[in-house]
Amino acid sequence: MSGVMKRMGMIFRAKANKALDRAEDPRETLDYSYQKQLELLQKVRRGVADVATSRKRLELQLNQLQGQSAKLEDQGRKALALGREDLAREALSRRAALQQQVSDLETQHQTLQGEEEKLTLAAQRLQAKVDAFRTKKETIKATYTAAQAQTRIGEAFSGISEEMGDVGLAIQRAEDKTAQLQARAGAIDELLASGALDDPTGMAKDDIAAELDRISGGTDVELELQRMKAELAGGSSAQQQAIEGGDGSGSTAQDRPNFNKQ
Repeated sequence: MSGVMKRMGMIFRAKANKALDRAEDPRETLDYSYQKQLELLQKVRRGVADVATSRKRLELQLNQLQGQSAKLEDQGRKALALGREDLAREALSRRAALQQQVSDLETQHQTLQGEEEKLTLAAQRLQAKVDAFRTKKETIKATYTAAQAQTRIGEAFSGISEEMGDVGLAIQRAEDKTAQLQARAGAIDELLASGALDDPTGMAKDDIAAELDRISGGTDVELELQRMKAELAGGSSAQQQAIEGGDGSGSTAQDRPNFNKQ
């Protein structure tokens, strides 16, 4: 059972890894990494600012204590000049206590100053790395975008991309349907011409009927031409007989036969 679960887990991880790899965009990953580096650089700079603030506060305290120490020393001198040795001793005692505080603050100040210098150097180095990463990031992004565009153009020309594949399938389906309709229309025309299908309008004729109509039409034209020739021939004969009868035979137009009557 454990072997089956282990295998299922490996299959799931493999499929998840493949899905993540397909969904991952290197440009987005680079931008995210650059954003994280900027955040780290900002934290380092904030640390430098905090250390510098603490150093400055110690400097103010040192200046204040040094001022008090100088004041106590002056007061001790004046008390000693006035013969007040007790006051001079007290002033010097207080000045010694202040000097210990000054010494401690100076040690802390040196420590903070060293930390500030280290953090400043680290911030400068990190800034240089971030700038270099940004340049490299933009170069990689531009190269990736160009390669992606070139790949898409190549797939479009070769017709293996999903979009162009769908277009090619649509064109193929349209051509197949067009060819099918053309074939069906041609078959129907052939069936109508052969008489295998009846035309409900009565306008379609088969080849034999069309040939008979053509012959009949030609025969009617010939018959009409023969009749016109006969009429012209009959009219010429009547005129000739009228001329010949003008010698006084006394025949009239009513007595002459009319050859134009059928």
